[in-house]
Amino acid sequence: MPRSLKVEVEPAVFKWLRESSGWTKEEVAKRLKTSVGVVEAIEKGEWQPTLRQLKELSNAYKRPLATFLLSEPLPESPMPKDYRMLPGKKDVFDKKTIHAIRKARGLQEIGAELLINVNESIKPQIKSLKISDNPESTALDYREIFNISVVAQRKFKSSYEFFNYLRDAFGEMNILVFQFSMPVEDARGFVLTDENPNVIVVNSADSIEARIFSLMHEFAHVILGETAIDLPDISFITNHKIENWCNLFASEFLLPKKLAKEVFEAERNMLMETITLNKLSRRFKISKGMLSYKMFKLNYISSVIYEEILDRYKPAEPELKLDEKDEKKKGGGIPAEVRCLSEVGNGFISIVADNYDRNFITYTDALNYLSIRTKNFDQVLAKARK
Repeated sequence: MPRSLKVEVEPAVFKWLRESSGWTKEEVAKRLKTSVGVVEAIEKGEWQPTLRQLKELSNAYKRPLATFLLSEPLPESPMPKDYRMLPGKKDVFDKKTIHAIRKARGLQEIGAELLINVNESIKPQIKSLKISDNPESTALDYREIFNISVVAQRKFKSSYEFFNYLRDAFGEMNILVFQFSMPVEDARGFVLTDENPNVIVVNSADSIEARIFSLMHEFAHVILGETAIDLPDISFITNHKIENWCNLFASEFLLPKKLAKEVFEAERNMLMETITLNKLSRRFKISKGMLSYKMFKLNYISSVIYEEILDRYKPAEPELKLDEKDEKKKGGGIPAEVRCLSEVGNGFISIVADNYDRNFITYTDALNYLSIRTKNFDQVLAKARK
């Protein structure tokens, strides 16, 4: 079939695919190397695109080519509530963020089907709370539920190990945790609670300590039954009641006030020193920003010193993601099995593997659900079962 062949598409479908993927008419025109007038004509039904153009947009939108042949737009779940508080960007998201939300929705639907296949519950095993409940006492309760004692927290060899422990703990509660890359300035995480199983997504482009904070912040949204997208940052003072509740929960979970006071008293004479901040950050697997926030809130440092510490540790560039710093050194980028494990986690991979082992899904289904190739399947399962 000639790539220049014109294809009849429904104008409403063409426009829906563009808008739902976060593309402007100008961006589409540039991608297709045509004019805005041509794009507008297609959306009015006055012009038909070529097969080559549809293939180009299929790649750009990360949508199957067949979606351009629909008779009408498909119904889609609403976007999460926008709690990012970005000036002039209310409900306006980057293309990568939109794709991450769409991908998470797809995996959420797949996860529900696979869990039902093996007679597992899809409802989160948690007690729902309200904004009137105390976030800090709730956080302490969950430290006990997750067996996060001071000793246990310090014993984790790295922040990655701590993150994965928490991720697996959420899996036991029927909460799926995914990591997708988005512009950090656009979103650090989001949560989907309007369908089961509930899904938490954190930004894999963020530092690992920031991801841990985002993970607990988004879990607080799960507790409150919120479907939301935000920019969790303990150093950002907000009057938004829900975001403040989630920040307080995450902060208290990761470094309870009682523990913080004991630690700060022991280090009182060297609290602002880089060596102290580095040591405490490694010990408790939290960012220097959160450490300094606790120092400030507990009156161990002034607001001026707090701001100085924040300036000192402003993020420059995202640190290497996953546990793959060693993999990077070997060259060739991040192996597919490592990327898969990071994105969807042990829990989701195990659900897919269980369904495959019981012949509920085909081998091709399993590959598609995990977005991997045949040669990586056994490696993914091996790593997930370690």
